[in-house]
Amino acid sequence: MIKRVGDTDIQLTHKASCHCGAVELEIDLPDGIVDPRRCDCSICRRKGTVMASAFLSGIRVVKGEDVLKLYQFNTNKAKHYFCSVCGIYTHHQRRSDTNLYGYNVGCLEGVNPFLIPDVPVNDGVNHPADRL
Repeated sequence: MIKRVGDTDIQLTHKASCHCGAVELEIDLPDGIVDPRRCDCSICRRKGTVMASAFLSGIRVVKGEDVLKLYQFNTNKAKHYFCSVCGIYTHHQRRSDTNLYGYNVGCLEGVNPFLIPDVPVNDGVNHPADRL
């Protein structure tokens, strides 16, 4: 768990936003940033985001729900959300555990994800939900 990134303390409830500010989230992070990672699946390779997880009840859209767009592909289980104004991916309902959201660590207020050392890459090409 990461409680501080650079000069930014991770708050118990941390604000997050897209680039243009049209979408704002509140994310409950009682343990800080837990399990930051990247993924090499087809969409994550293209977005290049450091992600972490929060419970479904732990993410609230406080502004811009009307500009959030949903994108689904392949099995259509995961729900990827992005701002329709600036295009930034903010969060997604995970496919491997639908009780969790993955969120874009770079959207957390004051957080530069490049300051998090040794972010592992998950094997999204061979997704756990595809394994028997």
